[in-house]
Amino acid sequence: MQSNTISNLSISIKSKGRFYFENKSKLRSPYQRDRDRILHSTAFRRLKHKTQVFVNTTGDHYRTRITHSLEVSQIARTLAKYFNLNEDLAETLSLAHDLGHTPFGHAGEEALNECMKRNGGFDHNIQTVRIVTLLENRYYNFKGLNLSIETLDGLVKHNGPVKNKIKYNKILGKNFFKQKINFNNSPSLEAQIASISDDIAYNSHDLEDGLKANLFKLNDIKRIPILNVLLKKHINKIKKYPHDIVLRQIVREIIDEMVRDVIFNTQKNIKKNRIKSVKDIYKSKYPLVCFSNKMKKFDTNIKKFLKKNMYYNKNVIHKTNLGKKIVKKLFFIIKKNPKKYIKFDKSNNADIERSICDFIAGMTDRYAINLYNKIK
Repeated sequence: MQSNTISNLSISIKSKGRFYFENKSKLRSPYQRDRDRILHSTAFRRLKHKTQVFVNTTGDHYRTRITHSLEVSQIARTLAKYFNLNEDLAETLSLAHDLGHTPFGHAGEEALNECMKRNGGFDHNIQTVRIVTLLENRYYNFKGLNLSIETLDGLVKHNGPVKNKIKYNKILGKNFFKQKINFNNSPSLEAQIASISDDIAYNSHDLEDGLKANLFKLNDIKRIPILNVLLKKHINKIKKYPHDIVLRQIVREIIDEMVRDVIFNTQKNIKKNRIKSVKDIYKSKYPLVCFSNKMKKFDTNIKKFLKKNMYYNKNVIHKTNLGKKIVKKLFFIIKKNPKKYIKFDKSNNADIERSICDFIAGMTDRYAINLYNKIK
């Protein structure tokens, strides 16, 4: 269990509690329990077979949502430990942040959002909250995982304060959180760390996966500042070491550069904004945990490069378009005879469309493809 001597900027080791009362554990902190509930959830296991960029049937060594989530949690723990924050909370938020993703990545999300446009739409971040509060059923006394208020707050706001609650109200129901979460406050530093760790992980590792898949070459990325410096440093190693080892060393150093930049810039922001307590963080201008202007430019350049050379690659686009087609087809076929495919749970207060949406969103790539081939 983490030491109680943590920073004044940390979320307290003692939680405000849960929606449904439970006796405290003598062995684990509230956030360790949250983390373990995430790790043991069905939704987390399914991430093993959900697309990160490459559809899960493409190859065994490309990243999936589960490997991505584990990599995010490692970076988040490093940052949280450096600032003497609540490491367990940062880890929990990192592990849970992608639970709501559909099969076929963002393509599946777009397709499901289109299918649900008359019924509140779809958003993978809100779906994550839906999963941990309603859909994971493992306990006698309540629906969901009954996570701590602090973890739910971080999941709701890990991308910043929520200014528009319309989608939350439509997908979860009005006043779902019973005023226990302030949507307008900035998120905790732990939540901000989980968010930026997500950026660091997918930028660096998507570069690695794209290079492995031969979608581009090391030479192609030399125009990006910072990467250019790293390439020059390692270019003479290519003749001496296998290509994979050189690539992994470069990726490690990209992560290291970005983590160091976040640390330096966050320290500067805390000092500049005179942040002395968690209350100051909640009232502060978001975000405090962010890249320097130089690193923001680097981050933007990587994203542009990956979009052009990886996400919009014709082979990747072909797979993602097929994913969209599968999701839409499944939605409308299941809608014709929903009871054939879904066991309805009236206690979730979900209409037929939302129940179908939950069912499809929970599918792995493989399950969706197999069901599509079976019923098309």
